[in-house]
Amino acid sequence: MNAKAWRLYGAKDARLEDVELEEAGDDGVVVEIVTNTICLSDYKAVSLGTGHKRVPKDIATNPIMFGHEISGIVREVGPKWASQFNVGQRVCIQPAFNIPGHELETMGYAWHSIGGETTHVYLPSVIMEMGCLLPYEGDAFFKCSLAEPISCIVSAFRSNYHHPFGSHVHEMGIANGGSMLLLAGCGAMGLGCIDIACHSPEKRPRRLVVTDIDDARLGRAARMFGVSGNGERGTGNGAAGVVARGTVNGVDLVFVNTKTVEDPVRYLKSFNLADNADAANPTSTGGGYDDIFLFAAVPALITQCSDLLAFGGCLNFFAGPTDQKLSAMFNFYNIHYMNHHTVANSGGDVKDMADSVDWIGRGYLHPEVMITHVGGLPSAAQATFDLPVVPGGKRLVYTHIDMPMVAISDFAERGKSDPFYAELDRICTANNGLWCKAAEDYLLANAPRISIGEPVAKVVERRIVL
Repeated sequence: MNAKAWRLYGAKDARLEDVELEEAGDDGVVVEIVTNTICLSDYKAVSLGTGHKRVPKDIATNPIMFGHEISGIVREVGPKWASQFNVGQRVCIQPAFNIPGHELETMGYAWHSIGGETTHVYLPSVIMEMGCLLPYEGDAFFKCSLAEPISCIVSAFRSNYHHPFGSHVHEMGIANGGSMLLLAGCGAMGLGCIDIACHSPEKRPRRLVVTDIDDARLGRAARMFGVSGNGERGTGNGAAGVVARGTVNGVDLVFVNTKTVEDPVRYLKSFNLADNADAANPTSTGGGYDDIFLFAAVPALITQCSDLLAFGGCLNFFAGPTDQKLSAMFNFYNIHYMNHHTVANSGGDVKDMADSVDWIGRGYLHPEVMITHVGGLPSAAQATFDLPVVPGGKRLVYTHIDMPMVAISDFAERGKSDPFYAELDRICTANNGLWCKAAEDYLLANAPRISIGEPVAKVVERRIVL
């Protein structure tokens, strides 16, 4: 099986190459990749190369494939797996293989024939043995790609915990019907978090407050969930306060600009005081939040979280820091007397991924809110390098398409001279400015396709036996 793949040879040394992969053989599976979405973790891997803990030291001579948020179609199945998978089946891959003794060796970092930024992958038997190849029954490939980042959020929701005062029994998950706060929550993962908080078939809060320091981001996020300004403040004038507020699936959803708020802790607590105004009671909420998710590795915000937690409140530090010595002030008096606690997690497990795929396939979740840019395989590496400097959410790559990485908001301008983008703009505008199945179908039918040439190397994947 020949493929065209981005391969990493060193820090910022990514090369788009034609390679030959192994056939399925007796116990492997070959998958054609259709879509991959780019993660900030990909940026860290390609920027650091062997300086990243998960990347092998020999990539200069034995390069790895990168990218790990994929969807695709089974093209070959070895006899060992013929009863579980079939040719033509839509699938995704849980990238954290969690192979005993190889736990850090995840897809997109340490494997030579498995990655997202490629046209095809070869999966050795151990991937199926670990339950990491998952069927997908949904209607669009891009939604399946987003199941991986969604699974990270699902994992975070399930990692939070609470327990009654005087009890040692931890109840896992966010507080059902509780108050929830997302700080710096209008990025791609924050939008996914809002989606799950409002639509999860498991636990949901009664109130969700989302903060940012930019009216445009807050307004866009609010519109994605059908929430508009409610007159509590004007929009677009840089003033602090509520940008939009409404009810989504029974959740009181509030979007707040905290940029110029003099006392953000007091202001954010004000949304909950009507529920429990007895701030003098040491076990009252005092306006605090049962669950806080922090999406920015900023010491000042970590300290604010310490002051914003309710009695028994749980802080989920979702932001993956690059500073290995990151620290911040945290109130240990309240850890002792107010039962404040923190958790963090990096990625989900197979169940988180399987449930995410299922929920997306059933239409419970709307992961398209995360996507802001769309492009083809040749654009993938530069789009990865540009993640920290080009504003926006998820970048969606169609691996068999030759197309630059373009913001959905720029389709209209490009459409003035190119009918292809004009039609994409028409489709997305009719879908509230969001990418959708109709846009995917049109792109796959009309965009230029890449060609796979003569391979420069044959990639033979290592064998790991459980």
